[in-house]
Amino acid sequence: MSSGAEPETGAAATETALCLADFERAAAAVLSAEVRDFVAGGSGAETTLDANRAALDRVFLVPRVLTDASRVSTESRLLGRTAAMPVAVAPVAYHRLVHPDGELAAARAAKAAGVPFTASTLSSVPIEEITAVGGAVWFQLYWLRDTAQTMRLVRRAEDAGCEAVVLTVDVPWMGRRLRDVRNRFALPGHVTAANLTSGPSSAHRRAADVSAVAVHTGRTFSSALTWSHVADLRERTGLPLVLKGVLAPEDAVRAAESGADAVVVSNHGGRQLDGAVPSIEALPDVVRAVRGSCEVLLDSGIRSGTDVLRALALGASGVLVGRPLIWGLAAAGEAGAARVLELLADELRDALGLSGCDGVAAAARLRTAAGPAGPPRTV
Repeated sequence: MSSGAEPETGAAATETALCLADFERAAAAVLSAEVRDFVAGGSGAETTLDANRAALDRVFLVPRVLTDASRVSTESRLLGRTAAMPVAVAPVAYHRLVHPDGELAAARAAKAAGVPFTASTLSSVPIEEITAVGGAVWFQLYWLRDTAQTMRLVRRAEDAGCEAVVLTVDVPWMGRRLRDVRNRFALPGHVTAANLTSGPSSAHRRAADVSAVAVHTGRTFSSALTWSHVADLRERTGLPLVLKGVLAPEDAVRAAESGADAVVVSNHGGRQLDGAVPSIEALPDVVRAVRGSCEVLLDSGIRSGTDVLRALALGASGVLVGRPLIWGLAAAGEAGAARVLELLADELRDALGLSGCDGVAAAARLRTAAGPAGPPRTV
C-alpha cells in the first residue's frame, strides 16, 4: 500500500524505486500539470487508455513447475538482432519537455540496457545526434504531407545508422485529447520538432480551445496514407520495415504481404481512437492471422515485467514501452530512464522463472486464463 509520503525525485527516486509506478509518482511531482497531462493523457473520454490496463490485468498466467529455474535468460531477438530482453523503447515525441537531455539521455539508457531505442519523427533532438550515442536505434516515421520530405527523413535515418523504419499507420491526424485542449497546450520555445524544423512552429502558438501540438501535426501529417505508400516505402528502403498501429488481423496480414518485417499491435496508448480495442485483446487474433510471416510486437499499457510475459505468452515476440521511460527521464534524467529498464529486466527475469520458463522462447508455451480485473492496486 502507499505510505502517503511525498514521492522522491532525482537520485533518490532511482535508489528507492521498486516498480515503474514509483517513477510515475516521482515524475508527477516535478512536471507541470499541463506537461504531465500531455504525457499521461488519452483521447476522448480515455476509455481505451483505461481499458489497456484493465485488459492486461485480466490476463492470468498458468505457471509450470519443476522446470529448473537455476538459469533464466531474458535475451531475445528483435528484427533479427539480439536484444538483452524482448523490449524496445517506444517512440515518444518531444523528450525535452520533461528533461533538458531529452532523447539523448533516453537513448543512452536504452544502449546500456541492451535494447533498441525508437526515435520519433517528432523527437526534440535530431536523429543524427541520437544515433551518435551508439546504441541500436529504430526510426519512427510519420508520413508527411510533403512526400519528398518524408523520403528525405528516411534517407537521413539510413545515413545516420538507424536499424529499422517504424511507420506509424494510425495517425491520419492526432486524436482529440481533451486534457491538451483544456490546457491550451503548446510547446515551450526550447522544445522543437528537431527533425523537421530548427525554429518555432504552429506547435508553439497557444490559442483558445485547441491543442497547438494537434494543430501542428494536422498541418504536417498526411491524412491520405494508404497501402500504396507502404509499398513505395518498402521499395525505397532496405531497412527492416515495421507498421505500428495495427489492430485488425486483416491489416496485419496485408502488412506482411506488403513486405513488412513486423507489425506493432497498438492503439497508440489510448491516444487515437477512443473506444478502440485494447491492444492485448487484439494480439492473439493478429498472431494467428499472420502465421509467422512477420514478427508481432505489442505496445499500449505495458507497465511491468509480468506484462511483458503476458504479451509473450499470447504470441508477441516483444513489446514497446513508452510512458514509463518518460517518467524515469522526468524524475532523474538518464539514471531514471536506466533504472526503469533495469527494473523491467529484473521483473521479467523474475516472472519467467516463477512461471517455469528458462527463457523467452519458453514463454510462448505458457497457457493463459481470463480472469476478472479488480481495481488498480498501489504497492
